[in-house]
Amino acid sequence: MLPLSDVVHLAITGVAQGCAYGLIALGFVLIYKATEVVNFAHGEFMMLGAFAVLTLSEALGWGFWSSFLVGCMAIAVVGYIVDAQIMRRIIGESQASIFILTVAFGFIFRALAGMIFGWNARSVDAPFDGKLVVGDMIEINYDRLIIIMATVIFVIAIRLFFRRTRFGVAMQAASQNQLAAYYMGIPVKRLVSATWAIGAFIAAAAGALLAPVTQVDTTIGFLGIKALAGAIVGGFGSIYGALLGCILIGIIEPFADYFLPGIKGVSAYVVMLLVLFVRPEGLIPQTYQKKV
Repeated sequence: MLPLSDVVHLAITGVAQGCAYGLIALGFVLIYKATEVVNFAHGEFMMLGAFAVLTLSEALGWGFWSSFLVGCMAIAVVGYIVDAQIMRRIIGESQASIFILTVAFGFIFRALAGMIFGWNARSVDAPFDGKLVVGDMIEINYDRLIIIMATVIFVIAIRLFFRRTRFGVAMQAASQNQLAAYYMGIPVKRLVSATWAIGAFIAAAAGALLAPVTQVDTTIGFLGIKALAGAIVGGFGSIYGALLGCILIGIIEPFADYFLPGIKGVSAYVVMLLVLFVRPEGLIPQTYQKKV
């Protein structure tokens, strides 16, 4: 039986890891709600974000936060270009073609990152050392606390963006019915590309914030698959559902790894299968039907 202090520590670690998954999942859901495309290369945006921060901080000597902002914006530009120049050209093609294309993007991004940055794992110096201690049992490293705080900030920012800005309202309208939005004078193509850019920015932010916690290499993008599993568990059409599913998986993972080491690394997918058997639409299903 685990001591209570270890239970609390594993739970806090799981929440932080789940929030990291949640940041990646936010991009998955935003792109899917706007285009009904599941971007299987989304985890690679996260990987590129981590490498961007590493490069800017080491090669140019910038501070972490300056590298974070510029690196995430650079990956957002990549996301915009991917949609505007490539994904837009295959509108109307089969879902199988889109799936293969996004998977191919993942391979291409990993190969390019390996050729440019090397294949060996590298580390990023954390700008926030130390830990927060509350009482005798609650103890959390600042780097993980930053991930949790960043997730809360991004969720609030997205909510306000979609509720309070004309651009956000136009994005919601386009996601509901692109043809009607087009006839209303909404620049649907630019909005969709902007959605890809926002999703890429958030994924890059997740990679940049995880970089000081884990080593950076070309394989960290595979965390995107766990984020996808979390989004499916929570309800793929719901931002809050995706975040809930990712946090749930993040909390379950460390306990599953401790008590069931035989399924270490795959517990997220076991949880996903169990939820799909019981509730195929996820814990918080999409609350509206897309208008046609």
